[in-house]
Amino acid sequence: MTRPDHRTPGPHDPYAEEDTAGGRFDSDGSVPRRPGDPQDGYGHGHGTRTQPYPRQPYRPGVPEQPQGGHDDRPTRALRAVAERAPAGPGYHVPDTPEVSWDMATGRRRVWISRAVLLCVLTVQAVLSLRLSNTAFQDEALYLAAGHAQLDRLLHGTPLPKDYAAYFSGSPQLYPVLAALVDGRFGLAGARSLSLVFMLATTGLLYSLTRRLFNERAALAAAALFAVLHSTVVMGYYATYDAAAVFLLALATWIVVRTDRAPAAAVLLAAPVAVLAVGVKYAAALYLPTVVVLALLTAWPRRGVGPAVGRTVLLGLGIGALLAAGVYATDLMAGVRQTTTDREHGTDGAGFLLRRSAEWGGLMFLTAVGGAVSYVRRSRMHESPLARRLDDPGRRRRALLGLVLCGTAVLAPAYQVHLATQVSLFKHIGFGLFFAAPMAGVGVTRLVGAHFRYPQLGIMLWTAMLCLGIAQADWRFALWPDSSKMVRTVEPYMNPRGHYLGSTPEVPLYYFREETTHRQWQSVFGMEYRDEKGTYFSGDDAYRAALRDGEFDLIVLDGLTNPRVDDIVVEAVRGNPHYRLLANLPFRNSAGTGEYRVWIKTS
Repeated sequence: MTRPDHRTPGPHDPYAEEDTAGGRFDSDGSVPRRPGDPQDGYGHGHGTRTQPYPRQPYRPGVPEQPQGGHDDRPTRALRAVAERAPAGPGYHVPDTPEVSWDMATGRRRVWISRAVLLCVLTVQAVLSLRLSNTAFQDEALYLAAGHAQLDRLLHGTPLPKDYAAYFSGSPQLYPVLAALVDGRFGLAGARSLSLVFMLATTGLLYSLTRRLFNERAALAAAALFAVLHSTVVMGYYATYDAAAVFLLALATWIVVRTDRAPAAAVLLAAPVAVLAVGVKYAAALYLPTVVVLALLTAWPRRGVGPAVGRTVLLGLGIGALLAAGVYATDLMAGVRQTTTDREHGTDGAGFLLRRSAEWGGLMFLTAVGGAVSYVRRSRMHESPLARRLDDPGRRRRALLGLVLCGTAVLAPAYQVHLATQVSLFKHIGFGLFFAAPMAGVGVTRLVGAHFRYPQLGIMLWTAMLCLGIAQADWRFALWPDSSKMVRTVEPYMNPRGHYLGSTPEVPLYYFREETTHRQWQSVFGMEYRDEKGTYFSGDDAYRAALRDGEFDLIVLDGLTNPRVDDIVVEAVRGNPHYRLLANLPFRNSAGTGEYRVWIKTS
């Protein structure tokens, strides 16, 4: 015999509510018994004892008493009052055994979710660590600049170049940190530093998504983000990007985590957000999203007025720190050259949109699907009482979905404006971090209650995993393996030579003890004055310098700037000052090529 008020939820039960562990709640907020559940009060699906007494045996002719020998009508009456009372700031209903948070998120559930997260992070680390190649041009440049900054700080050595004038981030921040690690552990250590940043970013994504929605959505968001092309590559790429996205993630986490704290607590996110911009100037594109989240996360519990005040406070804090940073430093030239006044390229909008779709389209569509589902149905909380007291409302849900998904299109839109795909794959990863929580919601809705369709979630994640692996492998093979070239030119490196190279940053990084930045000339613009005092610039400067035997060694790869490479090859053909030292074939994502090395003979 069953209790008359202990109904089994059905498809038309208005009080039936899905929780994130796959259970259901009764109309009074308790978890119903199922066939085979223990009869000692522990078998409520969450491992939490919700009734302290055993069930009363059934006796004919005697009305059945509520469990535990007490009347549960006050609890049901409290719930009814809570359903009729409007949720608002300061409104509180005492926890009861039937609706307590602990019932829905028991200790076992927390540890299981952490174990799954650890598996996700392990997969992410393995995917990044499997990538292998010699130093990329940008990695070599930033690490060499970091070592130059350290030499200036420790020994007073003048900088070989004004890095602040053309770097896309402050040369005093990430390059110095990466150079410290590189000096102790080499290139693998500097790349592993980026892996630490990206793993921490995934962990922060899980935490803030769990705060916004629930554990299932958080785990799904982390699992999707961990296998993205940009995440995998940035996790083993010694550039600014991993540090910048980590700082943005930390600022966002602080905003979400302090939604119930005093309004001033949100200011903790301001210096972190500004530091992210200092590490990489393009991170400023995502600051409005961080500020708007301060409004949307505080709105349900504080009301619109206090939430707006919190948002204004964060905006003023970030603005003041940015203004102070600009006033106190000389980085504006670099900001203008690499970000605000960046020279436009020649890549078409269609090409850039196709690239964006290849590198992040599946994740973005999943996020949009999750946002639409969330707007239509908000059941993301652990109990019907929590849903009543903390339902954010359709307007707020729509704004949250729009902000998170809209942030993912900022980078593609900006790069379409610039007509260049330079750094596009990395910037897409910045935006997809913000869209990931909604993608997590999309996966949980796709899988359904009680994991009804787990195969759909597995298929989606597997597709993204295969794409991420293939695209990351392709990305890391874009530049040639320079190990043979480095071994070939090593005997000719000395502090007195003058060298010409397609990517001088690479040999400069590997031979920073033997050469300096001033000894290397790139294939992107040159000025030269001959012995007669005649001044040359551009292509004529290369021809005149080679005619006079200015360079002791020439290293061309045929990829970086083929037009200037052809000019150099023509100038050394039949030139008595040079002889061909080696042709070093290599293979990259585009096919095959070769390093060509000339040595000065007289």
